[in-house]
Amino acid sequence: MLLNRKISIWYFINEIKTQVLLICVFAISIGMLDLHPTFQKVSIPPGIPALVGTAVSLLLAFRTAQSYERWWEARTVWGAIVNDSRTLIRQVIQFLPNSHKDAIQEFAERQIIWTYALGEALRKQPFSPRVQAYINVHQFKTFNIPNELLDRHSEAVKELSAENIISDFKQVQLNETISRLCDSMGKCERIKNTVFPRSYSMLVHTLIYVFAAILPFGLEDSQLVVEIVMTITLPVLFIAIEKTAIIMQDPFENTPVDTPMTALAQTIEINLKQMYGANEIPVKECNELYYEM
Repeated sequence: MLLNRKISIWYFINEIKTQVLLICVFAISIGMLDLHPTFQKVSIPPGIPALVGTAVSLLLAFRTAQSYERWWEARTVWGAIVNDSRTLIRQVIQFLPNSHKDAIQEFAERQIIWTYALGEALRKQPFSPRVQAYINVHQFKTFNIPNELLDRHSEAVKELSAENIISDFKQVQLNETISRLCDSMGKCERIKNTVFPRSYSMLVHTLIYVFAAILPFGLEDSQLVVEIVMTITLPVLFIAIEKTAIIMQDPFENTPVDTPMTALAQTIEINLKQMYGANEIPVKECNELYYEM
């Protein structure tokens, strides 16, 4: 994923606009209600809103930390994919004789397609024309295309061993690298398919609205404008923090804070083609307005 030098504030506002509007209506209603004679005598010690606000802060701190941990794990896994992709082709180049350049190129091309296919599968997007063309040519039979690509790696290694082109020791080394790639794929699928508990979000939202409801009764009634502004500002800050955590907790959703899988796949493609000496090596475009996250 490519990011602008600065994420547009309007993108973030668009993400929380519904909650902000609801909080504004809620705060103004509660503020006006506080002026009613029936509620003017109602006064809540400031310590109670402070206690609820502290509880919300602790829950949000935990939520943000857990979301960042998921985001960072996803980025770490893709860093391992980059390293293992290079290692796999480096091993193939070292283990196979120079007369088997076609087999080396086949391994590299299959690994390149695997990285693109994995990223697109995690984002639940249709496969790109390049990946789809490879699938059609090689007649894949399963729905899990990335997994079948790794199976093709293993089958190729098995054939090389059966033809005594590589030794048993070299076969084990190649299989270990393929196993690490499979492990990374499984970690990505676990992150993608593990949903953050919905009950936790409901609890945080409930406490934020409880905080917004009791806050006006803990402030001075003589300052209506200040009371409404405070009742809007503090809950909105809490909601903004929670929304930031929600965006980070799903690193494979094709958002501005997404793991840059396409950019990493492009890097892998360039590296692998350089390693086996391809005639045409793609050039990664550099845009001064954007950078890789």
